[in-house]
Amino acid sequence: MKYFLFSANSGLSVLGCFFAACLAPTPGHAQVSPALDRVSVSAGGFRAEPTIGARANTSVGTLDTGAFDADTVTMPRVKADVLLFDNHGLSFDYYQYKRTYSQSGIGRANIAGNQVTATTDVDIRAKFDFGKIAYKWWLGSGDTVFGAGLGAGYYRVSASGFATATVNGTTRRVDAAVSEEAVAPLLELGLRHAIRPDLRLFADASGVWKNGGKTHGSIYNAALGVEWFPVKNVGLVLAYDMSDITVKRRDELDDRLRAKIHGPSASVKVRF
Repeated sequence: MKYFLFSANSGLSVLGCFFAACLAPTPGHAQVSPALDRVSVSAGGFRAEPTIGARANTSVGTLDTGAFDADTVTMPRVKADVLLFDNHGLSFDYYQYKRTYSQSGIGRANIAGNQVTATTDVDIRAKFDFGKIAYKWWLGSGDTVFGAGLGAGYYRVSASGFATATVNGTTRRVDAAVSEEAVAPLLELGLRHAIRPDLRLFADASGVWKNGGKTHGSIYNAALGVEWFPVKNVGLVLAYDMSDITVKRRDELDDRLRAKIHGPSASVKVRF
């Protein structure tokens, strides 16, 4: 069985250009909305509760794990934003998921064209890094602004594991290891509202699509949260984040993995 989880290459040259832009002086032509910052960087953790499901066609039939809940894990997360020309900007986001987990239970199998119930054991060792960068255009200059952006998401698939299925007293095992990487187009939307200079609300959504080639799929991210700045340039960000990942691979076999990751996140934000 082949499994797919994302793992992102850091893209040092891209990030270097991004942070160089963050540190570059930006002309202050007009009053910036209190919902936005000229430059900000935040770092923290994403307390994720993953739900995983995998399906693979093998030479002995189709094995399906069904959806199951993996152990809760805290993933590191880094974000950065820079505002250009008062209403244009760049945004960057990166998070990492790394976990080894096992699952046993009753799954579905298609053996010789017949649907049967199978006792399954799945063991997956996977690492998932994902980074995105987008160019945003912000509409509005008051307490509430709306942003739309286009960019790219970069991921690298890296996973290994095995699965066994026992059907009618016969046990079959499939081992696999895979590594894939790709750049995919990204659409990003954002909403910011300043209640006070030290208290703000935000909502973000983005989608990445990869078509063509053997590997294709989608990644959807959404977040809803609040920012509080007890001091002028340093604040606390609390949010609830959700990610929905679907990856398919088409070659001599047709495999698919579906992962839903959701949970609270907390980070420290520095703004300039």
